Amino acid sequence: MVPRGPHERTGECFDIGGATTEALERFERTLHPYSGSTDPNRAGNGSLMRLAPVPLFYARGEGGPTEAVERSGESSRTTHGARTAVDACRYMGAPIVGAVNGVGKKELLSERYSPAGGGYWEEHPLVDEVDEVAAGSFKHREPPGIRGRGYVVASLEAALWAFNKGGSFREGCLLAVNLGEDADTTGAIYGQLAGAFYGEEGIPKPWRLRLAHRLLIEYFAERLFALAPRPSARRGLGALPGLTGYRTASGWKSRRS
Repeated sequence: MVPRGPHERTGECFDIGGATTEALERFERTLHPYSGSTDPNRAGNGSLMRLAPVPLFYARGEGGPTEAVERSGESSRTTHGARTAVDACRYMGAPIVGAVNGVGKKELLSERYSPAGGGYWEEHPLVDEVDEVAAGSFKHREPPGIRGRGYVVASLEAALWAFNKGGSFREGCLLAVNLGEDADTTGAIYGQLAGAFYGEEGIPKPWRLRLAHRLLIEYFAERLFALAPRPSARRGLGALPGLTGYRTASGWKSRRS
C-alpha cells in the first residue's frame, strides 16, 4: 500500500509513478533498500526529478566530487534500478556539484563535463543514450526533437536544453515547462541544476513566496547543509559553495545575476 503523502500540496499522495509504487511495495515486503526495478522498460524520470539533495549533500565531502556522482547514481536504485535511470542520475549529479561550487555555465555544459576531472566518464562510462546527452545532443536539437516525456533520457535532455537556452532561472524554467507532456517533472529536473547555478536569489521572489510548504522546504535545506560532510570540522557555518560569503535569516545570497 502506498503511504499517505503528508508533504503533498493536498496532504494526500497523488500522481505517483508505477515504478516508484512497485519499488515501495517491494521494499515493504523485503526491506531491501535498492528495490527499484532493473527492467530497461521501467526507466522513468522519477529518481532524476528528486536527485538534487544527494549531490548537494556530498558536494564538498571527504570523498570529493567522485563520491557525489557515485551517490547520485546509487540514489536512483531505491526506486529506479534500470541502468539508464541510474546513469542519468550519475550524469546530472556532475553539473549540480559543479554549479554549487561556482563553475561557469559554459564549462558545466561542455562535452561530458565532470567535476571529478578529465577522463572520469571514460573510466566510468555512461550507457549510450545518456552519453549522447552528455556529449551535447541538447545543443543541436530543438522541439519537437526535444520533448519533456516521462522517459528519463528525454527529460534529462529537455532540462539541459532549457538550461542551455535560458538566460535566467525564470526564462529557462518557462522553456522547460512549456514543452508540455510531463511538464512538472521537466521543470523539477531543470530547477535542480538551475537552482544550484543561480542560487535562491535567482529564483523570482513571487515564485518563492507562493511555494507550497516553503518554510518546511527551507528548514530541510538548512539541515541538509548543516549535516553535509565537509573537510572542515565546522558545520552549518560560512558560505555555501558557489554563493557569496554571507548568509541571511531568509537564506543564501547568490553571487549569480
